[in-house]
Amino acid sequence: MSACRADRRIRFPLFRRRTTVPAIGAALAALALSACGSGGTSGGGGETQFVQGTGGIDVVKDRDKRTDAPEISGKTLQDEQLDATEKFKGKIIVFNVWGSWCAPCRAEAKNLVKAAEAYKSKDVEFVGLNVRDPDPSLAKAFERTFKVPYPSISDASGKVILRFPKGSLNPQAIPSTIFIDRDGKIAARALKPLGEDELNETLDQLVAEK
Repeated sequence: MSACRADRRIRFPLFRRRTTVPAIGAALAALALSACGSGGTSGGGGETQFVQGTGGIDVVKDRDKRTDAPEISGKTLQDEQLDATEKFKGKIIVFNVWGSWCAPCRAEAKNLVKAAEAYKSKDVEFVGLNVRDPDPSLAKAFERTFKVPYPSISDASGKVILRFPKGSLNPQAIPSTIFIDRDGKIAARALKPLGEDELNETLDQLVAEK
C-alpha cells in the first residue's frame, strides 16, 4: 500500500482559545501523521534503544530500556468511558491507530480482528484509536463492516496521541500499531499496515516473555 504522506494537508477541528501556541504546534505536529506507511520509518532518538526490523517493525529487545506507555483512556465510539491502562493492567495491549477513510487501515483490519480473537486467551487485548473521523457514524460503520470485536477510543482532536512521550516509539503514521508489554511499557511499534504473519510473530515474542 502506498503511504498517505506527511506533506499532505490535514484539516483539524478548531482549538479552544485557551490552548497555547506551543500546544497547538505540538498537536499539529502529532496529527500531521504520514498515513498508510509502507514500513521502514523509525522515530525517536538514541535513548529509545529499539531495533528496526526488516518488515518495518521497531522492537525494544532490552526490556529494561522500554519506555512507560502513557495512560490510554477516553470515550469509545459507543460513548463509553474506557481506561485501557487500568482495565487491562498486567496484559499485553495492542494499540492500533486508524481512520475509516484510510485504505490501508481497511486492508489490515481483517488481520487485527483475527489476531484479537486468536490471542484473547493469551492475555492480549486490542484497543483502537480512531483519528480524523469527525463523524463517528463513519467509524462505527467501519467497525460493523469488519466485525471489530474490540473497543476504539475516539480521538478526533489528537489528545490521546499527544500523551505518548516524545522520542519514544510513539505513533507517527496512520495506521500505526503500538505493542505494550505486561509491565505497561512500549515494546514495539509498526508504522505500516500489518499482515497476519507480522502480527503473530510480534505477539508470540511478547507472549513468551515471562
